[in-house]
Amino acid sequence: MIPAPSRSTDHVSTKPENPPKAFPKRRVLTVDISLGDLADTVRAIADHGEAHRSSYVCCVNAHMTVEAREGAFAGVVNGADFATADGMPVLKALQLFHRVRQERVAGNDLMPALLEEAARRGIGVYLFGGSEEVQQRIVDRATREIPALRIAGRWSPPFAPLEQMDLAADAARINASGAGIILVSLGCPKQERWMAAMKGQVHGVMLGIGGAFLLYAGVDSRAPQWMRDLSLEWLYRLWLEPRRLWRRYLVTNSLFLVLFTGEWIRWILNGRRLGSVDRKGI
Repeated sequence: MIPAPSRSTDHVSTKPENPPKAFPKRRVLTVDISLGDLADTVRAIADHGEAHRSSYVCCVNAHMTVEAREGAFAGVVNGADFATADGMPVLKALQLFHRVRQERVAGNDLMPALLEEAARRGIGVYLFGGSEEVQQRIVDRATREIPALRIAGRWSPPFAPLEQMDLAADAARINASGAGIILVSLGCPKQERWMAAMKGQVHGVMLGIGGAFLLYAGVDSRAPQWMRDLSLEWLYRLWLEPRRLWRRYLVTNSLFLVLFTGEWIRWILNGRRLGSVDRKGI
């Protein structure tokens, strides 16, 4: 049983609550993806952070789409205030099945853009997850490149299943920092489940960005643009870490192709009209 964090009112915004901007969503295989370009998404997420509105963001790739075959986890992703098209396969499926002009909104791009926006608006940022070394590298880089940014706090929790984490202490620690934007790196699907459990408890917007911590810290490198455009970023990652990733990519990519093929067949049989109804987001 996951304990319910205490509902401290410290650092809750006293600004009038304006209705949040609604982003329409479209179903892609197992999850609902938010429509909107990177710039609009950054501004909308920063609005949530500035207002200390308890909310969360999922950056959806093929792995998350496959994990969402399980109903409870699909509910977690579909309950997000924003669910961005992080992976190129997800983006291509969205563009094909719904005929929308949508750009990729990846966690690797969201993180630096949000840090810049947070600095501009004076929003405190909290780092949750990843190792102490990685967090320190992030702080060091941000200090050099974005001196106006305020890292309000950070915490590298000991490795444990979600059910064994002290969520009440996590919420109290984050809320005491005054942060409005919480960057979360616990890995999928743990970080998404953690954010869903903390919605209503943490006074800010939480972003599950996983490996973006490593990229920003300079521990990982990103695939060349041409590989990203061809949906081959997974191949680049596999080349860098074959022992750790080969099984995951073999299974995940195969299952994604199965899901995609089934959806494509239904799309053709239904006269290319699948998923035509908007699903409202936030």
